[in-house]
Amino acid sequence: MNCKRTGHDLTIPHSLGWLVAGLLLAPAAFAQETEFRGFIENATFYREHGVGLTKSRTTLQMELSRAWSGNDFFSEVSLHGTFRGSYDAVYDLNDDTFGKNSGRSLSFPAPGNPAFFGILATGNPNTPPFPPSTNPEYAGLFPPPWLTGAIPLPGVPGGYIGGPGNPNTGLGLVGEDAHDFSDGGVVLPYPTRPCDIDPRGCIDGYMDDDLNDLRYPEFNSDLDFIRELYVDATIPYDSGAELGFRVGRQQVVWGRTDLFRVLDVVNPVDYSRHNIYDELEDIRIPMGIFNMEYRAGAVGAFTDLNFQGIWKFENFRPNNLGQGGEPYAILGAGNFFRGMKNCWDNGCTVWNFPDTGLAVDFPKHAIGIRQANVPTFSEEQDFGFRLEGVLEGVGFSLNYLRYTSQLPTLRGGIDSDNPFTPGEESQFYPYSLAFDIDFPRLTMVGGSADLYVESMKSAIRLEIAHTSGEEFPNTLEQRLFSESDVVRWVIGIDRPTFIPFLNKNRAFLLSFQIFGQHLLDHELQNVNAQGVPTLSPVGMVDWEDNYIMTFLIQGGYLSDRLTPQIITAYDIEAGSGTVAPSLDWKIDDNWQLNFAINMKFGDGPLEFDDNRAANPYPPYTCAPPLAGAGSPLCGSPYSSLGLSGFEPIGRFRAGPIGMAINEDEYQLTLRYRF
Repeated sequence: MNCKRTGHDLTIPHSLGWLVAGLLLAPAAFAQETEFRGFIENATFYREHGVGLTKSRTTLQMELSRAWSGNDFFSEVSLHGTFRGSYDAVYDLNDDTFGKNSGRSLSFPAPGNPAFFGILATGNPNTPPFPPSTNPEYAGLFPPPWLTGAIPLPGVPGGYIGGPGNPNTGLGLVGEDAHDFSDGGVVLPYPTRPCDIDPRGCIDGYMDDDLNDLRYPEFNSDLDFIRELYVDATIPYDSGAELGFRVGRQQVVWGRTDLFRVLDVVNPVDYSRHNIYDELEDIRIPMGIFNMEYRAGAVGAFTDLNFQGIWKFENFRPNNLGQGGEPYAILGAGNFFRGMKNCWDNGCTVWNFPDTGLAVDFPKHAIGIRQANVPTFSEEQDFGFRLEGVLEGVGFSLNYLRYTSQLPTLRGGIDSDNPFTPGEESQFYPYSLAFDIDFPRLTMVGGSADLYVESMKSAIRLEIAHTSGEEFPNTLEQRLFSESDVVRWVIGIDRPTFIPFLNKNRAFLLSFQIFGQHLLDHELQNVNAQGVPTLSPVGMVDWEDNYIMTFLIQGGYLSDRLTPQIITAYDIEAGSGTVAPSLDWKIDDNWQLNFAINMKFGDGPLEFDDNRAANPYPPYTCAPPLAGAGSPLCGSPYSSLGLSGFEPIGRFRAGPIGMAINEDEYQLTLRYRF
C-alpha cells in the first residue's frame, strides 16, 4: 500500500478499528448472524477518435451487516461495512496512451500555429523583434515595438521544453483531446506519465498519484478500500420519538435529484472514475462523520418530523478531478494544472503567447501553479444541520452546511518572477499568471421538497441552495479571481407512462430534470478594469445564468429482466449535450450484463479571454495601441484587453459536457452478485 501522501494520518481509521473490535467482542448473547453480500464486476470502455481502451476495471465489492438485540438503553445496535477494491488494467493494456509510456515528443509546426520556436526576453538589443500577429482580428496588437530582447535558447523545442530537467518526452498538449487549436489560442504542454515515472507537474498532496495509485485507486493512505464502515445505534423514548446515531465512514445524502449536486454536497466526489456519468452512490467519497438524528415522528400538523446534525471528523478531501494523463479528467482541469505546475517548477515553453504564432520560453517561478494549500482537520471542520419532515403529503427539508469547498480555486497574486528582467524578484505582479490552489470556506443554506401531483400523475422533486464564499476566475481582478454568491436549483418530474407501441403491458418511466445556476456577483464587461475597450468581454468566465436539462426514458421487458433506457443531457449555454442509450440484462439472479454507448454532440470548447493581453510587467507587456509617447498606461499594470481562445479557461464555459466532446465511448459491464 502506498502511503506517500502528506497531510493525512491514520488516527481516524485506527479509532474506527477499535470501535468495530469492541462491538465484535460484545457478548455472544447479543449477537445475531452477520449478513454478507457483494459482487465482482468488469467494466471495459472503448473510446473513439484514436484513443482506444479507456477502462478495463475489475472490481470486487463486499458488504456486511451485523445486528445486536436491544437492551435497556439501546433499542438496536448494528454494524455496516462496504469494502471495495479494483484494478484498472488500462494502464497496462493501453500504456502508450495512459501509463508509463504515454505522451510523446512535441514536433513543429503544431496544429493552427504555423511557426514555433522558443524565445525569452532578456533585454538583448541585438535579437530581432516579434513578427506581427498572423491573426487579422488582433493585427497590430502584439508585440510591443520595444520587445526586442528575444534570444533563441538551445533544446528541442526552445530552451525549457527539451532543456535540462525538462525533456521533450512524455508530453501532451492541454486541450488537444477536445479541439485542434484552430482558434489561435494558447498551447501548453503537460506531462502525461504517472508521478513515480515522471514527477514533473505533480502537485504534492493533491494530484501526485503514482502508477499503482492509478491502477489500484482504493489502496492508498486514505484507506479508500473502506467505502463505508459505521455503527448505527438507536435510543427510544416513551413518547415514541427516537435518537439515532450513525458514527463512522459513510455517505450522507441530502439531495432528492440525480446527477446535480445542489444540496448533496456533504461528501466529495471522485470524477476520475468516469467524469460525471457514474451513479453518485458509486463516486461519492465516503467520509468519517458523526451523524445524529432526532426522529420526533408525528408532531402537530406534521406527519413526520426529524432533526439531523452532522460533523465530519476525517481529514478534508477535495473532489478527485483526475490528474494529468488519466483517461477521465473532468473539464481537462487535471491536465491544465499539471502543465502549469511544470511551468512553475521547471519553466516551460508556451505556444502562441502572445498572439504571434511563436513559442515563448518562460523561466521557472514566472507563471504556473506554485502549490496546493490543502486544509487539514485542525484548521477547519465541516458541520451542518437539517430539518426534514412531511406536511400535508409534501416531504420537505431545510438544510445548513458550513464546509470547505471540494472544488479548487486558482488564487493569483503570489510572489513570482518577471520573465523580462534578469534575476528573480519574487514579488507580487498584478494580473500575472502565477497561482496557488486553494479551497475556500463556504456556507450553504437551502431546502427541498417532493410531492405527488395527481392531476399530472407525476412525482415532482425540488431543490434550491444559496452558497456564499465561492470563488471564480475573473480577469478584471488583480489576483484573477473574485467571490460570488451562487443560487442553484433543480426541478425533477417523474411520470410512469404507457407507450403502447413499445410495450402495451408495462409503463415506461419518464424523468425530466432542469438544473439552474445563477451567480449573484457576476462581472462581465467590454472594457477592462482601467476603462480601455476590449477585443472581447472580460471578467468572469462562468456564465451568469446557465441551465442543464436531462431526460430519461426507461422500460422493462421479460419481467423487468431486460431494461432498455436512454439518458440525455444538454448544457444550454455551452451548446453541448450527450446521449447514452443502454441495455441492461439480468441474466439470472446472479449475473447481469450492461451494454451502453455514450455519445457527445454540440459546440464543444468555447473561447474566452485568457489574460494574454494584460500588462503585468510594464512596460514590457504593454500593447502597441496604448504605447504612444508618454502613455501613462504603459507605466503601470492593467487588466486584460480581451484576447481570447479555447485555452486555458474557455473550458469553464464549455462545461464538463462540452470539454468531453470527443469522448464518445462503447461500454460493456458484466457483474456477478453473491
